[in-house]
Amino acid sequence: MATWIWVLIVILALVVGLIGGFYGARKYMEKYLKENPPFNEDQLRQLMLQMGQKPSQKKLNQMMHTMQNNVGKK
Repeated sequence: MATWIWVLIVILALVVGLIGGFYGARKYMEKYLKENPPFNEDQLRQLMLQMGQKPSQKKLNQMMHTMQNNVGKK
């Protein structure tokens, strides 16, 4: 076969690999963040205390719900 065909095959394989790798990694990270959220309730409580706010349970639940919804949308 001609050299230009091999070059075309290599370029196509590279493009397909890059696109597949990007979407595969994106899907993996979305799943990982959904299963392991970056903040839990205790960490959020400590963060609010450090910022000088007195966290109520209602406010904590509201913030946790908002964060979980944001992870699901992206």
